[in-house]
Amino acid sequence: MEITYEWTDGGNADFLRFYVKTEDFYSSIVGGKKNRAAFIPYNVSASISHVLNAYVSAAAVGCEDLRAAVGCAGLKAYSETDAEIKRVWVDPEFRGHHIAENMMGQLEDKARELGFKRAILQTRPQMEAAVALYEKLGYSLIDNYPPYDKLDGAICYAKVL
Repeated sequence: MEITYEWTDGGNADFLRFYVKTEDFYSSIVGGKKNRAAFIPYNVSASISHVLNAYVSAAAVGCEDLRAAVGCAGLKAYSETDAEIKRVWVDPEFRGHHIAENMMGQLEDKARELGFKRAILQTRPQMEAAVALYEKLGYSLIDNYPPYDKLDGAICYAKVL
């Protein structure tokens, strides 16, 4: 299966579709949207300036379009030196093809290209596969950065680029 990647922004239709999927998924792992209401204001899709979408040929998913989006990941400035990684997602049926790992590498390259010195991200301990991936890629657990330093259930990671 051939996977292609395309850079866009937080207003991209494929990314917005994944945004809804990720919102639903994150709410499901914490017992509902009410249990993550404090997180929602910090995860606005339009604030994500660089988005990377992963695509497969439409034949791989049985649709008539030329291609189908199967994953996404975002990058935005957090500070002058730190880029924040947001919304790393691969549709469950396409996991195991190193899509998330490839997107992470491309996000790191983009962050370096933009002059950032470190990549940071926030996740939850329940996201065991994501935590394992981040640690495999050299991310280290750090003290929670704002606004996640005031939100229960968050854990934060960083990697020097």
